[in-house]
Amino acid sequence: MSVTPHQWRRVRTSVPVVLGRLLDLVSDAPPDRPATAHWTVADTMAHLCGVAAMGLALVRGAPPDLPVPGLLDLRRRTTVDTISVMNAEVLRHFTERRLPVLADRLRADVEEVLRAAGEAGPEHEVSWLGGARLPVTGLLAHLLNELNIHSWDIARAIGRRWVIDPADAALFVDLFMVGMTRRGYGRLLDRDGPAHPGVISVNFRHRFGPEVTMTLVDGRVTVGTPRARPDVRISFDPATFTLMLFGRVHRVRAVLARKVSVGGRRPWLLPIFLRTMRLPS
Repeated sequence: MSVTPHQWRRVRTSVPVVLGRLLDLVSDAPPDRPATAHWTVADTMAHLCGVAAMGLALVRGAPPDLPVPGLLDLRRRTTVDTISVMNAEVLRHFTERRLPVLADRLRADVEEVLRAAGEAGPEHEVSWLGGARLPVTGLLAHLLNELNIHSWDIARAIGRRWVIDPADAALFVDLFMVGMTRRGYGRLLDRDGPAHPGVISVNFRHRFGPEVTMTLVDGRVTVGTPRARPDVRISFDPATFTLMLFGRVHRVRAVLARKVSVGGRRPWLLPIFLRTMRLPS
């Protein structure tokens, strides 16, 4: 499935808008205020600088401008379950924590990512973490999601509210999750233990794009056309769904708030599917 012109315009428009909101948010934030269990506000901004620098390097086909020994090999070996190791290595070697400096670098690198992506075009493919294949649109959707998720963390830390546009969150699902699964996620989802035997089909539905069905077959996930009777049906508000996937909103809370609805003929298989199709939280 090709990226639509609307999606291509939307993701390139939304990234700088959300970045601008983030930079306003941190302009008077205490850099040492804890934003997550392990990161301060300054650490979180440094992490976002690392994300933007690696994204820019991928689009350019060049090494990242980060002082991290063996980063290219680490990127190739990374899986969902070891992303925290790579993040820790980047933050250990990239030691800048002055918020104005980090804000300037993040702004400059994001501008360059957008310029390079525009030149490369929406279908240009890059090799992401773990050898996953990702279109440039998926790379921008991932960057947009990182900006939103970590802005949400910082806003909570300083007593502010951060609203994620559900149409932006939908881009992460459609362009990143689905786009990468279509093109091949390499060893990104590798995990220890035996694969679940048989087939589990899960239909995903939100109001900003077409339905899609992901199917788990003997430990591998593929994307296909929607099935008449999938094992699981998920209807969701994309903003809540992405916060849930990254461990910011509890699954029970999302369901009780009617932001995520689960049905189908075998909905109890969803946890098994999500043990493979998972994201770092």
